[in-house]
Amino acid sequence: MHIDSMLDSLDGLSVGDALGQQFPVMRRSLDDLRAGELPTERPWAWTDDTEMACSVVAELLRNGAIDQDRLASAFARRFRPHRDYGFNTVGVLRRIGAGTHWRDAAGELFENQGSRGNGAAMRVAPLGACFAGDPQRIVTEAARSAEVTHTHPEGIAGAVAVALAAGLAAHTRRAGVRPAPAEFVTAVLDRLADSETTRLIRRARSMLGASAPEAAHELGNGSLVTAQNTVPFTIWVAATALDDYPAAITTCIAADGDIDTTGAITGGIVAAHTGTGAGRAGAVPRQWLTAREPLPRWFDPERRPPRPKGLARMRRWLPGGS
Repeated sequence: MHIDSMLDSLDGLSVGDALGQQFPVMRRSLDDLRAGELPTERPWAWTDDTEMACSVVAELLRNGAIDQDRLASAFARRFRPHRDYGFNTVGVLRRIGAGTHWRDAAGELFENQGSRGNGAAMRVAPLGACFAGDPQRIVTEAARSAEVTHTHPEGIAGAVAVALAAGLAAHTRRAGVRPAPAEFVTAVLDRLADSETTRLIRRARSMLGASAPEAAHELGNGSLVTAQNTVPFTIWVAATALDDYPAAITTCIAADGDIDTTGAITGGIVAAHTGTGAGRAGAVPRQWLTAREPLPRWFDPERRPPRPKGLARMRRWLPGGS
């Protein structure tokens, strides 16, 4: 487990979420954002993206893996409707809280097809960073984390793609490598099963030379709130601006759509590579992190489990690696 990378990713996710949520009411322009001229007097409130991501991270800190029953219970126990949860998610979490098994509550959505929404993807980047260097473990744990609320294959595929991207971002940071954008997307695609989300990520790779507005128009900006309309664009942004967190978040906000979610997903991936250290080029700006509302009171990252024994040796993902 790479706990520091996981917590960096969580910070990047929560700042992207909070800034995306608050920017439309800040009465500031994108030029102000690019120049770093944003009000910081009042905390930037985060949404369900951050609240649920904190539960995922807390579960990993406690258990070292995803226990689906416990994660479902945590989601239901901690959710607060004012955090801008989606209508269907509110229904699922209330049913779980009332005693319905999560598999039944989530599986019965959309005429028993399950949700293909972007909610599983929005919270999963820290999980990927946690297991950096072990892509098969990332795939397994990301799918387990998604199934608690999103049983549709597209909802699961979106979460797996984001987790793989965050794991690769953290892994390349540790290796001291900044992968080329096409190399980054290819490494993610190599681990994905076929799905509409995967096919659109493949399309994202073919558009790496395009402008951000062109990419958002072609791939989606989250406005449909589905995994396939959200995740491919965030992978495109992360691959393009992997070493520049402010540029990545600005790109998401400029694209409009579900900007707190695209900001959370992209922020979680990119921060796994850039970190949050003061003075680090391209990292999460310290003033943005300070302006973000504090994480939930119940969340205590210092309560860490003993380091697991027998951790597998990290393997390189990039071409030519061992």
